[in-house]
Amino acid sequence: MATTVTVKGQVTLPKAVRQAAGIRPRDRVTVRVRPEGGVIVEAVASCEGASVYLQHLEAVSRRRSIRNMITDELMAMTRGDALR
Repeated sequence: MATTVTVKGQVTLPKAVRQAAGIRPRDRVTVRVRPEGGVIVEAVASCEGASVYLQHLEAVSRRRSIRNMITDELMAMTRGDALR
């Protein structure tokens, strides 16, 4: 896919590229130059967000057993959307 560089050096990442890389509006990205030429653009993983998510999963696992739960209930719990 091709895109145009503006006079300010900015580029718009095509939608397919953003989706494939998991890049959303206001996400930070890293840009690295490859020794053989070209660049690599990657989404910056949010360590804080991942840490909070893991803490939430641990809390859910301590609260109650998931053996008798249906998938929708389990998914709602891990997302923080408790079904009532």
